[in-house]
This record gives sequence, structure tokens and C-alpha cells, in this order.
Amino acid sequence: MLDAVRNAFRLPDLRQKLLITFALLTLYRLAANIPLPGVNQDALAQMFSQDSNILLNLLNFFSGGGLARMGVMALGVYPYITASIILQLLIPIIPALEELSKEGESGRSRINQYTLWLTIPLAVLQAIAQGTLLANQGGSLSVLPSWGFTGSDLLPTVSLIIGMTAGTMMGVWLGQLITEQGVGNGVSLIIFAGIVANVPHQLQLLWQTPLMLIIFLIVTVIMVIVIVWVQEGQRRIPVQYGKRVRTMRGNRMMMVGGQSTYVPLRVNTAGMIPLIFAQSLLILPSTLASYFVGRTDWVGSIANAFYQFFNPTNFVYWLLYFLLTVVFTYFYTDVMFRQQNLPDTLQKQGGFIPGIRPGPRTEAYLNGVLQRITLVGALFLGLIAVLPYVISTVADLLFGANTSLLTGYNSLIISSTGLLIVVGVVLDTLKQIEAQLMMRNYEGFIR
Repeated sequence: MLDAVRNAFRLPDLRQKLLITFALLTLYRLAANIPLPGVNQDALAQMFSQDSNILLNLLNFFSGGGLARMGVMALGVYPYITASIILQLLIPIIPALEELSKEGESGRSRINQYTLWLTIPLAVLQAIAQGTLLANQGGSLSVLPSWGFTGSDLLPTVSLIIGMTAGTMMGVWLGQLITEQGVGNGVSLIIFAGIVANVPHQLQLLWQTPLMLIIFLIVTVIMVIVIVWVQEGQRRIPVQYGKRVRTMRGNRMMMVGGQSTYVPLRVNTAGMIPLIFAQSLLILPSTLASYFVGRTDWVGSIANAFYQFFNPTNFVYWLLYFLLTVVFTYFYTDVMFRQQNLPDTLQKQGGFIPGIRPGPRTEAYLNGVLQRITLVGALFLGLIAVLPYVISTVADLLFGANTSLLTGYNSLIISSTGLLIVVGVVLDTLKQIEAQLMMRNYEGFIR
């Protein structure tokens, strides 16, 4: 692997791509520290020092740690991710988008433009929601003392919303620059950088109890091994291409084709998207309820009941999280499989699965295989989703229920969802670097 690293930096064009990637990621991390006006940083630090505020920790995770700083990157690139997911779900529903997705590079460019347009209103809405949530948090100090849409608070509030929205679009722009001129998927690498940036702080907290640090290091290594094993798992469906007659010059005939290959069906086709779906759906009721929990009438009582029911400290929350993750895994896998239109593609190219007739029989067979192997991927993602709760419960039994480091969402050095993202991004980036090396007859990272 060290030889592959040296070979990568010896190639001028690949070295330039790597340096561009590092430079743009560094620029994004520096921009994340630019503060927004009108934010009480002392109150913000006090709020995030409370391990019990798990809802804010979840939102902070989605922003890549930007919410804890409340800078221009407070939203991260999560609105763009949300817009991308919405467009992917709308493609098989809206015929015009489906036709556009089949037009090759020009169609993908147009869909990406629609995604950018949709990102702006989503970023504005998320900025309003998070600003309102921070402003309504109780305590002796107010994080956003000038938040509001009336009177003298209007201008500072609009400035905050514009600043957070502009930060999101800047992050998306940097991500696209990395994709075009660097190595790897730029938006994924930006999320990766935000997650990894919190590792030193987590290690510093765990260092207070060396035994806990050792246990969590072991758990993290085991999780990485299992994630890699499942993420790289696939079912290879054999495919045979029939021989075709080709006319050559001089009225000569020759047979071409006839080769055998396979179609890889991944165990986890959906990636980490079901986790985002499930988590977004679960934090929505508690986020909305947090706006009204301070009221003393019946509205406040109902809001408080919803807030407690969907609170991440509740066992029901994690049970729903597991079930929703499994359901969304099947749903998103089916959406992705339908978009690929694999049976028709095989039939048009003259390919067939041995023993299976082309057409509807092939489609039914592939759907059956996909449903079976997706069960493993769905249960795996469900366990990844509830792993923080399991680890916290076991650790509380071992170290005592008053261990504050273990009662919050960030019990692990990297949360299980974050670790899934980190491992996936690293594997994808290494594969792209390996492809660049293999084209130049060098050995890659993965052998």
C-alpha cells in the first residue's frame, strides 16, 4: 500500500488531483470557522456541552459539525443531499424526468441543475428551522438573542438565513470542484471531512477514562471490518451473451460475441441513504414539538408528549429507527433497481441468464434474488442505526448509569452512521485512485 501511495504522488497529473482535493477540503474546513453575526458563542458552547441534548447532536452530525460552531457552514451540504434524494425518488414518478435521465451526460447535467435549484429553498427552510430551534432552547443565555421576523430582529434574522444558505451553496460548489478536478466524489468527501474533524475531540473526551478509550477503539475496528465486509459483498449473477454473425469484407462471415460475464448485485445497494431517511423522519416530530413545549396550555402538553415520545433517549425511538431503516432499505433498493432497468438492458445487448428466459422471467428472477440479499443489507443497516443505543446501554451497565460520556448520541469515537459514511467514502476514493494507477500499469491499493 505504501508503494501505491508513492506511485500516486510520482505521477504529475494524479499528484495534482490529490493536492487540489486536499486544498479544497482545507478551504472548506477554514470556511466552517467563519462565524455568523448575532450568535452568542458562549451560550452555544454551553448548549452543546450538555450530553442530554441529543436532538441538537443529531442535527450537528448532519451538518458535519457545523452547527456546533454556528458559522457559515452551519447547514453543511445536507440540503443538497436532501435535494438529490428527492430528485432520485421523483425520476421514476415523473415521465419528463425519467426521459431526461436517459439522455446521457446532457440529461444528468440538467438533473444536477434542478438539484441545485431545489437546494436553495431547502437550505432556507432548514436555516429557519434550526435558527428557531436554537432560539427556543431554554437556559440562562440565548444563542440567537436577535432571532425573529418582526421589528428590529428582522434584519439580523435574514442575515443569518442568507449566510447559512450561501455557506451551503459554497460547500456544494467546492464539492463539485473536487469531483471535476480532484479525486473522489466531492460532496461525499466534504461530509467525510466534517465527520473526521470531530474525532480528536471525541478522543480527548474518552482519554479521561483509558479503559473506555481502549474498548471504543476495539469496537471501532470491529465495526470497520464488518462494514467493509458487508459493503463489498455482492451476489454475482452469471450472464451469457449469444454469438452474432458479422459480415466481413470479401463476403467472409465470422462469429463474434459469445462471452460469459456476470452482473453484480450488491448486498447493500442503498448505501447510507435509508439511515438518512429514517433519521430525518424521526427527528421531524420532536423538532416541530420543541417549538411549543414552553407553552402552558393544551398545545404545550401535546407538544411535550410528542417531544418525549420521539426523544432519542426513549427505547421506542430506537425501535422505530430500526424498523424504518429496514423498510427504507427495501424501498430505496427497489427504486434504484428500477432506474437501472437491467432486464431490458440485457435483452437489448443479447445477454441472458442461463436457464432463465429473457424478459419478464429475468426480471422476476433478479427481483427475487435482490429481495433475498437485501434482507441482509437491511438488517445490517438497522443494526448500524441502533448501535449507539446498544453501546450506551451496555456501557452504562459496565461503568454506571451516570457516565455522561456514554449517555449521549456521540457515544462512539465516530457514530455508527458516520463510520458507515467514512468507510464508504474511503473505499470509493481508493478505488478511483487505484483505477488511475492501473491505467498506468501500477499496482493499486486493493489487491
